[in-house]
Amino acid sequence: MNAIEPTPRRAAEPPLGLILELTHRCPLQCPYCSNPLELARASAELDTASWCAVMEQGAALGALQVHFTGGEPMARKDLPALVRRAAELGLYSNLITSGVLLDPGSIAGLIAAGIDHIQLSFQDIDGAAGDDVAGLSGAHARKLQAAELIKSSGLPLTLNFVIQRRNAERVPRMLALAEELGAGRVEIAHVQYYGWGLRNRAALLPSREQLDFTTEVVEAARARLKGRMVIDYVVPDYYARRPKACMGGWARREMVITPTGKAMPCHAADSLPGFAFASVTEVSLAEIWHADPAFLRFRGTAWMPEPCQSCDRREIDWGGCRCQAFAMTGDPERTDPACALSPDHALMQAVAFERPEIAPAYVYRRIGAAEAAEAPVEAAD
Repeated sequence: MNAIEPTPRRAAEPPLGLILELTHRCPLQCPYCSNPLELARASAELDTASWCAVMEQGAALGALQVHFTGGEPMARKDLPALVRRAAELGLYSNLITSGVLLDPGSIAGLIAAGIDHIQLSFQDIDGAAGDDVAGLSGAHARKLQAAELIKSSGLPLTLNFVIQRRNAERVPRMLALAEELGAGRVEIAHVQYYGWGLRNRAALLPSREQLDFTTEVVEAARARLKGRMVIDYVVPDYYARRPKACMGGWARREMVITPTGKAMPCHAADSLPGFAFASVTEVSLAEIWHADPAFLRFRGTAWMPEPCQSCDRREIDWGGCRCQAFAMTGDPERTDPACALSPDHALMQAVAFERPEIAPAYVYRRIGAAEAAEAPVEAAD
């Protein structure tokens, strides 16, 4: 490592994208959902005009993309109107969906409104296992139908497979399905341990052997399918030696808006103590992005403790994840324990080492479920 003087604070570049969590409503109950344990009810969601105002301000700020997500964004009846407004503003629109509510009529409406891309999530390649994770019978079959609808419509198709201890050995079959469906991009994404994923970590965290297997499979597929299909690969941090640049760095590339209008630098930031995130109904996006104390708190490098402050990777990983630092140490200002140089790295290693041989049952994503399930019943892998 080399000693480097702290970088002076510069005016922030505009966000690349707006991540609009339109709703926490969802037909699925996935135990790794990144939504907070305390889910917002439909009555608290922003209305159509408020979401349009957010996109208008985002476009004026310089954002180029808008990602409609949730929950399940298709639970919002005004989704086509929101897509249409994004198109009018020149924002590239991406829909992140479970696909279970997609049918010929709804996809026709989205295409007419100007949707640019659809990202379809899968819980597994095995139908019964996928339905078990989703907590919804028939979900996997509906997803396959949705994939065919998207592809036949001519829209770009990205498939997102979520990897965990119960399905890691099926990654080869997942990649084969993506190839069969003609996806231009596939994401093999290990669960990230925030929100419901953190609550279910013992039930989801794969072994080191499983991680190594999926890595080898992905690398081989990338070599074989180069030029035909892009394969993104997201790993869990619990076996890492260096942290990931979470969200490309705190408040550097993305702005997340919750269903109730709270503006945050990342999906899980609301878990951090001592923060008061502004509402887009009260403060402009430009003021939030450029001047809000919550967005400035960990932006750049001046805030970093050692060993981050003198590390030559500090403008590569940006100190790692603040939410993970808090989840593991109780202090969001500490070096991300995923880093081998962190004084708290042993905490991360201990979680991986103490991973239970028999996985506990899932705590499903339901209102009140996290509080009610203090001692989940154990179930075999």
